Amino acid sequence: MKQLLAGLAALILAAPLWAAELGDDGLHKTEWMRDTFKDLREDLDEANAEGKRLVLFFEQRGCIYCTKMHQEVFPRPEIGQYIADNYFVVQLNLYGDVEVTDFDGETLAEKDMARKWGVMFTPTILFLPEEVSEGATAQQAAVAVMPGAFGGGTTIDMFTWVREKRYALDNGEDFQRYHARRIQERNNGSFD
Repeated sequence: MKQLLAGLAALILAAPLWAAELGDDGLHKTEWMRDTFKDLREDLDEANAEGKRLVLFFEQRGCIYCTKMHQEVFPRPEIGQYIADNYFVVQLNLYGDVEVTDFDGETLAEKDMARKWGVMFTPTILFLPEEVSEGATAQQAAVAVMPGAFGGGTTIDMFTWVREKRYALDNGEDFQRYHARRIQERNNGSFD
């Protein structure tokens, strides 16, 4: 009996804190994803009011790479908590029919918006700036795009790089250089 209880306790403790459940649409749902009307101007205003950055997650039912991210990357406390604290996340379905209103005013189904923006696979994450010009699309305004599933280090580095607005700096440290530096810092034990 003691061994059974110890085994159950170990399983409970091993469960990730940010574990995502599957919604009726077959997409993973996390606590930090927002259920909005998918009017991107409104979402941007709300993100700004909360002091967060707007980010769009494209996923699809049955996506093994989305599952990998939701089971192995996002549940890591330092990643899931960073996203929850700093980002206003709107999930979009690559093949969905829910209407999305782009920054340029055009309203299309999620699947048609994905086509308009050139999103072809999942996961794809679009990071938006705090201000988007009139007439610009989300794809044109995006400061970075994370195309595909990546490990924890790359993921947290991308979210951090965008949050710190490193894309706007003139120091020559693009994401690849920033990521390489962060890897070196982690390997040297000087990572904060």
